[in-house]
Amino acid sequence: MSYKVGIIGSGVAGMASAIRLATAGHQVEVFEANAYPGGKLSEIRLGSYRFDAGPSLLTLPALIDELFELAGEDPARYFTYQKLEVNCEYFYPDGVKISAHADHEKLIEEIIRNTAERPENVRKALAKSRLLYDHLSELFMFSSLQDPKTFISRPAFKAYKKLHQLGFFQSMNSANASTFDDPRITQMFNRYATYNGSSPYKTPATMNIIPHLEMSLGAYFPSGGMHNITLALYKLAKRVGVTFHFEQPVEQIIIEKNRVKGLMTGGLQLNFDRLVSNMDIVNSYRKLMPDLKAPKFLLNQPKSSSALIFYWGVGKKFPQLGLHNILFSGDYKGEFEHIFQQGSISQDPTVYINITSKYQPSDAPEYGENWFTMINVPNNQGQNWDHLIAEARKNILYKISSTLGEDLAPLIEGEEIQDPRTIESKTSSALGALYGNSSNNLFAAFLRHANKSRRVQGLYFCGGSVHPGGGIPMSLSSAKLVAKYFH
Repeated sequence: MSYKVGIIGSGVAGMASAIRLATAGHQVEVFEANAYPGGKLSEIRLGSYRFDAGPSLLTLPALIDELFELAGEDPARYFTYQKLEVNCEYFYPDGVKISAHADHEKLIEEIIRNTAERPENVRKALAKSRLLYDHLSELFMFSSLQDPKTFISRPAFKAYKKLHQLGFFQSMNSANASTFDDPRITQMFNRYATYNGSSPYKTPATMNIIPHLEMSLGAYFPSGGMHNITLALYKLAKRVGVTFHFEQPVEQIIIEKNRVKGLMTGGLQLNFDRLVSNMDIVNSYRKLMPDLKAPKFLLNQPKSSSALIFYWGVGKKFPQLGLHNILFSGDYKGEFEHIFQQGSISQDPTVYINITSKYQPSDAPEYGENWFTMINVPNNQGQNWDHLIAEARKNILYKISSTLGEDLAPLIEGEEIQDPRTIESKTSSALGALYGNSSNNLFAAFLRHANKSRRVQGLYFCGGSVHPGGGIPMSLSSAKLVAKYFH
């Protein structure tokens, strides 16, 4: 049966849902408040500098290829990417630098040359991450936790047999600190908690599944930068017949007798058989369905961290930096306490610098580099952000200049800033939280909203604020789960 489907939001999950549903024979229209597609996966231009505005790391690119294959297209004709040989350059406060090679033996060699870590500990951690992925990915990333059949499935029984090894009952930091001898390597593995906006001191050790995605399955760089994912999916969606309406925010989801009737946009009611909301789940309820009884317990779960990003056009090249760079804090635990307990920013934050011009020279002038410079910060709780940003900028510049041995400030030729307030306003993310709910407790995976509404027939949800979680692979997976419900 063919349905007329309306999709609210053109983030990566919204577009992936549109492609999947259109290729299945449904008539699909996408409504987007912004003038451009992609949501967080957009771009910024400052003179001759180009920046990916949001997500900067690509893993599991096969999930994108799959969308082209569904449409009978050869992915390589439209979207290409290369595997990174060095996933990240790590800089520690004591002057130690580690190049995280994708090749495990090179990585281990680099670690033992620069730290007091034993090679067997690194191998043990990589093997444990693989074990977690092998036993939990199908269950938590690619299945619906709201479907009782999931818990009596083959992947579920596979996981039950290894339950004692899956880290549900200790924190990520506790597991890593007991694995490694050198606290610098504990810190390296702890940082993966930030990939879903959580604290390694609170999130369960099951989150040690994340290193496997990057360190073993691989990190990739898409030709043209991350924004090219948006452009490729947008073009594919249009080729399979999806209609896009830009600068057309949805004002209301219309429900009659617990069933979707359509949506309101520009004061007009448009009727649809089914609706998929790619809007943040909190705003989906509070802004679009204010009269519907909301699942308050799920919506009121603690939210993830946010980000403060400085897009800097830097008028010099720094060969010691790579595509991905981390300048670690000297007090990692204190940094997360500032974010999650105090709602503030540490004086010594961990700084992430993404420089796509290392792989895409056209993103910066010949003499310079495009720096996406980010720190993790609390979500928006009404803080004095102007003061916090000014202080953070000063501390970030000091940290970078000290690490590189050169004053960075005079080299900055252009600047744009994104903070939790602008993230909230541009992407409708509640409180500017990048990943919806945080994963700072044992049951977080079970406390994300389902992809199909139990209250309203014909209503579905996708994106980083619902199951299975934040980040590009999870968002693409949410679209796949939505499409499954249509069968």
